[in-house]
Amino acid sequence: MWYNRLSEYLLRERNNNDPICPCVFIKKSESNFIIVVVYVDDLNIIGIDEEIPKTVNYLKKEYEMKDLGKTKFYLGLQIKHLADEILIHQSTYIENVLKRFYLDRTHPLSI
Repeated sequence: MWYNRLSEYLLRERNNNDPICPCVFIKKSESNFIIVVVYVDDLNIIGIDEEIPKTVNYLKKEYEMKDLGKTKFYLGLQIKHLADEILIHQSTYIENVLKRFYLDRTHPLSI
């Protein structure tokens, strides 16, 4: 029910729903764009710096929400925001796999 209400609201605000992935809403003009990605009850808002606060504000008018800042972890991916780039990695996942198979205690050797 929540998704249906959110979807209707985003469509009313002139976001287009992606036909392949219904959890993705895109709003673009000639010089700006904003992408809202819905995952359960979380929203990731991606886009031009000027557009993000506008989108957050119109969402806050309709929904009680809090801004958790830039995404650091999403669907198993770790996201690090650097000065001119975004680094996406899975080091936590790799460490967990190594621990699961007791390979976290091994020491590399050259032969």
